[in-house]
Amino acid sequence: MQKALIVIGIVIVVIGLGWPWLSKLPIGRLPGDIVINRPNVKIFFPITTMILLSIVLSVIMWIMRK
Repeated sequence: MQKALIVIGIVIVVIGLGWPWLSKLPIGRLPGDIVINRPNVKIFFPITTMILLSIVLSVIMWIMRK
């Protein structure tokens, strides 16, 4: 558990430091993400982004388990 917390902390720091570059990636605007724009309402369903994020996190956790 300690190892996982340290790795998660390092990942958060790296994401924080790399945020200017990460914000330019098309994550959150992928084909399959649903956006509904109406007057006074904006609804966003990041379906494709969440599937991609789930796959990446699953691979990372699988590698850490070994």
